[in-house]
Amino acid sequence: MPEIGEVARIVSFIQKHLVNKTLAVVKAQHDENVYGKVGCSAAEFEKALHGKKVLDARQQGKYFWLVMSSPPHPLMHFGMAGWFKIRGEETAYYKPTKPADPEEWPPKYWKFHVQTEEKPVCEAAYVDFRRFGRIRLIDCDAENIRNVSPLKENGPDPVVDREIVTEEWLKKLLMSKKIPVKALLLDQANISGIGNWVGDELLYDAKIHPEQYSNTFSDAQVKQLHTSIHYVCSVAVTTKSDSSLFPETWLFKHRWGKGKKDSTNTLPNGAKIVFLTVGGRTSAVVPSVQKKTGKVAKDVDPEDLEPAKSSEKAKKGSRKRKETKEESDSEDDEVVTITPKKASKKRKSVKDETEVDAEEEVSNPISTTNGKSARTKATKTDPEAGFTVTSKKAAATAAEPAGNGVTRKSANKKQSATAAPKGGEKEAKPMKQKTAPVKPYVDIGRRRSARVNARG
Repeated sequence: MPEIGEVARIVSFIQKHLVNKTLAVVKAQHDENVYGKVGCSAAEFEKALHGKKVLDARQQGKYFWLVMSSPPHPLMHFGMAGWFKIRGEETAYYKPTKPADPEEWPPKYWKFHVQTEEKPVCEAAYVDFRRFGRIRLIDCDAENIRNVSPLKENGPDPVVDREIVTEEWLKKLLMSKKIPVKALLLDQANISGIGNWVGDELLYDAKIHPEQYSNTFSDAQVKQLHTSIHYVCSVAVTTKSDSSLFPETWLFKHRWGKGKKDSTNTLPNGAKIVFLTVGGRTSAVVPSVQKKTGKVAKDVDPEDLEPAKSSEKAKKGSRKRKETKEESDSEDDEVVTITPKKASKKRKSVKDETEVDAEEEVSNPISTTNGKSARTKATKTDPEAGFTVTSKKAAATAAEPAGNGVTRKSANKKQSATAAPKGGEKEAKPMKQKTAPVKPYVDIGRRRSARVNARG
């Protein structure tokens, strides 16, 4: 995000190329985020600026505006990735790694572009591909712009308002809040223009840890922080954020290696750079230099140690319960491995019917064909399911010894003989012998029915 130095860079370009010139052409394309969220529109912007003269360009922190020959005046903020381009000029504050493509005009992602009436003609454009920037029209006298919203809700600019940002003012601000000092500095309502890299740089220069509470600093630390704020912000503005002009001892020169291959994340003297999240932003910190001298949010008071022990016991108890639960789960797993799964209702019903039929057919004698005996399998055909259920166990059970020492086969023969019909009498049904339920053998491969013909 463009910070105090980057905005100062653009203000200097506007003063050089647009001030004291009349805007003959003003083109704007509406963007509901850039214009609409602050109550403006592209049409209103075109009408307000067309034919007017630019008298000056000014700044407060991350905001900048054009002073026009008459109100309203355009007030702009770059957001995360907005920028201001001037045709034929390299306004970027960094040197691109790739060769520059032929200049496209109007540039890509433009929100408005203007052209001056005077010669040589100057063309400029506001661009924002992420659309977090904001463009407003402030309808008031130019000298009162800082007294209306949104500027009046922002804190003083440490460069423009140097006489306001005093050591006493800073001490009062720090002691009035209990938040990490970097979060306090990033809040534009407290002080304008300090962003992520500027905040890290001035805290490194002041040897202050960014997580330390703002109300825990000594007078000497407050004095050093005040000096560092003015020093870092002044250098950023006077160099127009040209990093090649920054001192070699600055953290800025060495902090950009995070996540890059073969990056050591160290200073030339070997001091390690670590990265923390403070105030919602990634912060570069040198622990060997920026030491905690007061409480931070993660610290624990001595009187809180006892509850902490109780909490530790609770944690141990929970771990013990967890282990017990894991053992119980293991036992459950063992049970599952030896317990057969429940069959579906349909399969169960087939099984029950098969068991009954198997019992009936086991009670029948062995049939012979051509003088040869054949062991009969108890079978059941399910016309709906389309397969035959056969019980091998049932056939085997028929040959098991009965309670009186006689095999069930012979017992069945005897029973069949006594139950044989006489003369023209009606054939009597063989008695059903009670047997223990047996698990059927399901022969799905054979789709045929088997009948057992009883002799007698």
